[in-house]
Amino acid sequence: MGKTLGELAAFLGGELRGPADLVVRGLAPVDQATPEDLTFIAHPRFARLGETTRAGAVIVSPQWAALDKPLIVVEHPYLAYARVAALFARARPGWTGISDQAHLGAEVKLGRDVAIAPLVFLGEGVCLGDRVTLMPGCYIGPEAIIGDDTYLAPNVTIHERCRVGARVVIHSGAVIGTDGFGFIPTPEGQLKIPQLGTVVIEDEAEIGANVTIDRGALGETRVGRGVKIDNLVQVAHNVELGEHTVIAAQAGIAGSTKIGKWVGLGGQVGLVGHIKVGDRTQIGAQAGVTNSVPPDQVLLGTPAWPLKETHRIWASWHTLPELYRRVRKMEQQLADLTATLERKSET
Repeated sequence: MGKTLGELAAFLGGELRGPADLVVRGLAPVDQATPEDLTFIAHPRFARLGETTRAGAVIVSPQWAALDKPLIVVEHPYLAYARVAALFARARPGWTGISDQAHLGAEVKLGRDVAIAPLVFLGEGVCLGDRVTLMPGCYIGPEAIIGDDTYLAPNVTIHERCRVGARVVIHSGAVIGTDGFGFIPTPEGQLKIPQLGTVVIEDEAEIGANVTIDRGALGETRVGRGVKIDNLVQVAHNVELGEHTVIAAQAGIAGSTKIGKWVGLGGQVGLVGHIKVGDRTQIGAQAGVTNSVPPDQVLLGTPAWPLKETHRIWASWHTLPELYRRVRKMEQQLADLTATLERKSET
């Protein structure tokens, strides 16, 4: 597939600086692009590569508009790249019709144009909306509901009574609706607390590979509209994730924690249970959050502190050995001075 530079500039609403009839046939990184590729520069560290790139054309912001290449100039090159990538992206692997190697339980309700691949299992009373696609190996437990245009990659598990909205994407190995981690110690051992709740995933969420989302002990674990969760994330029972929150890989959220809207959690962030994180808060990678956080904060470190304070703390770490030696020397000097004064007082 090819697109002319003129077509792409019009699609992006950008300023064309180059031949409108130049055809590009794909997207590539700035240092790997060929003359048939379109690339982009969205960060100063890649700007120097713009002079040497072999790309046929480059998407840039106004600050790099002097580059001696065919250009499309836009305000937000990374956003423009994402939009163009959708034009060149290959269709997601799919399926047509309902395989005779799938198991459909009693009283299953199927919408129009559903696609069910081999080795899919649908429990009793499952309800699928229109144009739902279930790839091989998916398990959908009894009375689960899946909304229109949702796509489940191979080997996704949705347990009983969970509800998944419309236009949701769930990647391979994700498990939705497992038991929450609830036990009470007794003299005889750990007594399991039955997990009676469910999981609700709202419209347009995307759940990464091998994500686990536990059902509520009572009530719901809820993933808000437009939430994006990276691979290998653990969401515990009765957690609430606000709309359009993003969570990077290996983060873990303990039970009953409430995350606001448009929150960002970096990789390996850990949050204790029963706290609240305010809207638009950003928490950096490997931070440990042990208390509730107001809206509009930027936190880093373990325990998590405001960004500027954490940077000051980190900047002082390398001075600690010398500071320790100085303090020990001062303590010894003080002890010697005290002993001298005591001897003088005795005489």
